[in-house]
Amino acid sequence: MSQTALLAIDQGTTSSRAIVFGVDGKEIATAQQEFPQHFPQDGWVEHDPEDIWESTLAVCREAVSAAKAAGAEIAAAGITNQRETTIVWDKATGKPVYNAIVWQDRRGAEACENLREEGAAPLITEKTGLLPDSYFSATKLNWILQNVDGAREKAAAGELAFGTVDSFLLWRLTGGEVHATDATNASRTMLFNIREQDWDDDLLGLFEVPEAMLPDVGDNDADYGAIQADLLGQAIPIRAMAGDQQAAAFGQACFAPGMAKCTYGTGCFLLVNTGDVLPDLADGLLGTVAYRLADSFAYAVEGSSFNAGTSVQWLKDNLGLLPDVEGAAAMAQSVPDAGGVYLVPAFTGLGAPHWDAAARGGIFGLTRDTQPAHLVRAALEAVAYQTRDMVDALDGLGEDGVLRVDGGMSTNDWLMQFVADMLKVPVERPAVTETTARGVALMAGLGASVYGSLADIAGLWSADRRFEPSMEPALRRRNIVRWRDSVERVRTS
Repeated sequence: MSQTALLAIDQGTTSSRAIVFGVDGKEIATAQQEFPQHFPQDGWVEHDPEDIWESTLAVCREAVSAAKAAGAEIAAAGITNQRETTIVWDKATGKPVYNAIVWQDRRGAEACENLREEGAAPLITEKTGLLPDSYFSATKLNWILQNVDGAREKAAAGELAFGTVDSFLLWRLTGGEVHATDATNASRTMLFNIREQDWDDDLLGLFEVPEAMLPDVGDNDADYGAIQADLLGQAIPIRAMAGDQQAAAFGQACFAPGMAKCTYGTGCFLLVNTGDVLPDLADGLLGTVAYRLADSFAYAVEGSSFNAGTSVQWLKDNLGLLPDVEGAAAMAQSVPDAGGVYLVPAFTGLGAPHWDAAARGGIFGLTRDTQPAHLVRAALEAVAYQTRDMVDALDGLGEDGVLRVDGGMSTNDWLMQFVADMLKVPVERPAVTETTARGVALMAGLGASVYGSLADIAGLWSADRRFEPSMEPALRRRNIVRWRDSVERVRTS
């Protein structure tokens, strides 16, 4: 007997995944494939769009095949993606004109500094909720138009298409029939007015972007066409798209104002639902669209730190200090503390709340007694310290605040306890930690009328474990003071 199922296409920074979920929100089948990273220059990060496409198609075929073998009938699909990553392609051929410029890429830092010096920052923040930073898509897109031969002329003639990864995949999956994005991804481009919910003429002029190359912007649960039947063996309606962090917040059922989640993966990303009001933003925090549905809308305040899991990966791949990232937790616990070592992982600059693109990483407190385990522990502790910095910029999560956590690093019990200790609030980990994929699957279910309301979706969330803060206040204060001293040492502004 077949069961109704939903396909989540989760295209991330280091790998592409496809997960098929049942209507109960539980996984039926999953597939994952890593793809190469490219670092052409210091601070530059690129992907080959064909690697993104081929890995995505491969995992979709694998997961759909396994789900069908298990008796699943897929009702709809959703796409979630690494945000801000920028792709430009030829509308006639579908071929990219340049590599995808990844969200971590810093080549637009000088352009953003020029915008600040010219006094454009208040305009950008008022319209987009963002700060002028190379993190977002606008300067990446401008760089492609300036540096790829003929790109600006072709774009002005309407021959090129721009999109974040969701838009590129949608184009390919629908055979070039649909050029669209959703409001959450659009809100991360620095070209979209989040108050008026439309592309902004002033911003397009500021970044010299022709409107003809922009995708249509839809709700998260809109009808985005269908995956061509010859790709996966059946035509599957695409009924949702969302940026990865917003999809994770949706999967965490953060539907009420004040609810907060933090995703621990490549970086760490904090989102707090603010309802239909975009509040005044504290220094270093961003305003963004949490979700835009056919019958519901919410903003969020966001804090973004660029490096979390990458710190452990760096210790493994570059320094050879541990055989695999899975062993990081055990290695960290093999010592009673970090031995006074603090690692600031500003490999691609500092994100929220500092926003210092020129900053670079540093390790402080080294002695002759420092062991590899101390460095590993310091890398993990830095994840909690970065979260604390963002929460402090928010002025805390409130007396009754709770932080819901997800992402690969959230399965580390020791680390989640350290996060709770540093924040001095409870931390809740859901039973299903793949909340990004789950979130967009639930959105697709909403768009396909598998679910009737947000309340139906909220009822599917359950906790796996709750971590209560237990650290002595004096130790917490000492850790935070020493961490912030280390951060100041790598800052350039």
